[in-house]
Amino acid sequence: MTTYRYFKWDGSQELYDPEADELMRDLERNLMSYGDLSHALRLMQRGGLRDRQGRRLPSMQDLTQRLRQKRQEQLEKYNLGSVIDEIRQKLDDILAAEHSGIQKRLDEARQKAGDESGDLSPEMQQKLLKSFEQRAEQNSRVLDGLPEDIGGRIKELAQYDFIDAGARRQFQELMDMLKKNALESYGRDLVQKLQSMDPSSLAGLRHFIEAVNQMLEQRMKGHEPDFSKFMDEFGQYFGEQPPQNLDELIERLQNQISQARSLLNSMSANDRETLENMLDSMLDEATRMEMAKLASNLENLFPGDRLRAQYAFSGEESLSYTEALKLMESLQKMDQLENQLKESQFSRSIDTIDEKLLQEVMGNEAADELDRLRSITRILEEAGYIRWKDGKYELTPRGMRKIGQKALADIFAQLRRDRIGGHSLNLRGNGGERIEETRKLELGDDFDIHLQKTIMNAVRREAAKPPVKLAVGDFEVYCEEAMTRSATVLMLDLSLSMPMRGNFEAAKRVAVALDSLIRTQYPRDSLHIIGFSSYARRITKADLTCMSWDEFDPYTNIQHGLYVARRILSRERSTNKQIIMISDGEPTAHLEGGNIFFQYPPSLRTLQLTLREVRNCTQKGIIINTFMLESGRFLGAFVTQMARINKGRVFFTNADSLGQYLLVDYISNKKRKV
Repeated sequence: MTTYRYFKWDGSQELYDPEADELMRDLERNLMSYGDLSHALRLMQRGGLRDRQGRRLPSMQDLTQRLRQKRQEQLEKYNLGSVIDEIRQKLDDILAAEHSGIQKRLDEARQKAGDESGDLSPEMQQKLLKSFEQRAEQNSRVLDGLPEDIGGRIKELAQYDFIDAGARRQFQELMDMLKKNALESYGRDLVQKLQSMDPSSLAGLRHFIEAVNQMLEQRMKGHEPDFSKFMDEFGQYFGEQPPQNLDELIERLQNQISQARSLLNSMSANDRETLENMLDSMLDEATRMEMAKLASNLENLFPGDRLRAQYAFSGEESLSYTEALKLMESLQKMDQLENQLKESQFSRSIDTIDEKLLQEVMGNEAADELDRLRSITRILEEAGYIRWKDGKYELTPRGMRKIGQKALADIFAQLRRDRIGGHSLNLRGNGGERIEETRKLELGDDFDIHLQKTIMNAVRREAAKPPVKLAVGDFEVYCEEAMTRSATVLMLDLSLSMPMRGNFEAAKRVAVALDSLIRTQYPRDSLHIIGFSSYARRITKADLTCMSWDEFDPYTNIQHGLYVARRILSRERSTNKQIIMISDGEPTAHLEGGNIFFQYPPSLRTLQLTLREVRNCTQKGIIINTFMLESGRFLGAFVTQMARINKGRVFFTNADSLGQYLLVDYISNKKRKV
């Protein structure tokens, strides 16, 4: 009886700790379908696993889907148009403050002009009032005549003489913010240490950019710049994690430029043009030239087109330019992580995924799930089922045995459910497995007596009190089922029709199971495997589990398969030689004079040469047993003709029952009653 115990969750319990045998179950299923170990491992990581209790291990697909959902939530949350709206609102506030300040100062001037107790004479006060009224009227006309576009307004206001001190301060703050935004478009590292946007600070920053450009130009010429000297002079421009080398600096600056480019690409055409013109106008010509040169040099050394994605925002929440750049950085990291998740599905493992990046973007839980996915190959390696060799994973002998045992167990599990009987033959011989039947002892027999029957034979022969006296004729020995030794060639159809009709996986599973059966139960037997489509070729037992069909090859060359099988069996010393052929198609190819001929429907010449090879096998005492997975009229007639010539048997079956019939038939023909 299964016992379940429950404990309060404290964060330390392992939700799912896969075991090697459970992983081999999924690996065997994928190998039977696809025949590629690396692909089978990727499918396990990509599709997820379940344990015996039905608990599911998160898969690569789950991580990718959650990452996409997280990105979509960001896109549906924010409105990039708010970046321009923020600047427009600040300008409106500045203009409102200036208009209010003008009116306030005008009211104050008029009040002073009417105050006769002042130090100035009434005539002087009127002159001052008139002068201020003229200035106020002129400023109001300028404000009322400002262009509609934001860039034009900022350009005009930069030349405007503010009357209100608060409005002047707000406009200067706006200008400093825009200058900072313009510099951030080329890299936040350039401005994070600037205390102000005064001319001296900007001159120092321009000197920094010139030094970066010099290093980049030296790198493009094939020289290695002195990065240490550069950092001694300009290290103050970087934060707590400065770049360790020029390559890291190049990548960092290019990523930040790409973030600004993505931001512009994701805005509407009008907003993009407005923001670009506005930011460009914030820098002097010399600084703009150095910035443009920096962007060009970085692009030559580290192309960043893949980072300049365009995002479709549809939310309502507003954000500033700096916040928008940080959002672009976050989206870039999501894109980078998604690319790693995608690429891992086509590489040898998921070791290429940056765990720190995954943890930063998706949290600790996702990092733990990635570690569990990585444990799949580690657990299988530690169990001795797979190993890393010559740049790829391969099955170990132990792994191949495990898969063979699994395939064999699956087929025999079906046999127990369906109660399929055997095909015993009553032939005599020596040696084998003892059964309950007995017979009289003969000269040369093993002395494996049946004691009760032997004593009863003596009592019937001469009734007397004990002790019972035995004679030679009283002895009764057990009968035995003799185990015959055989040499088998398994001919497996690898033509394109096998997977198209859903037959290949069943045929491959049977081949693996038969190999496992012979290795474990009948080690004196020999098994050779041949794959055939347009040509026939031997398949080693090491390659059996990773065997696949011949893609894009629709032809079936049974003649060449029988020829290769006959050549193999001619070197065997066993008296029992057989060919087991698994196919779903009629012969559509043959070899003649060193050339290969194809024709569908089958030509008469192909049929003749194939049947000739059947006769050659028959003359060598080789029995051909055919398992057909399709039963059309023409195909049935052809294989029946084969059986008539060879005296072998034909089984018309399907993918579900192929293994049951083939293995039962093989085992039944191993036993002879003695």
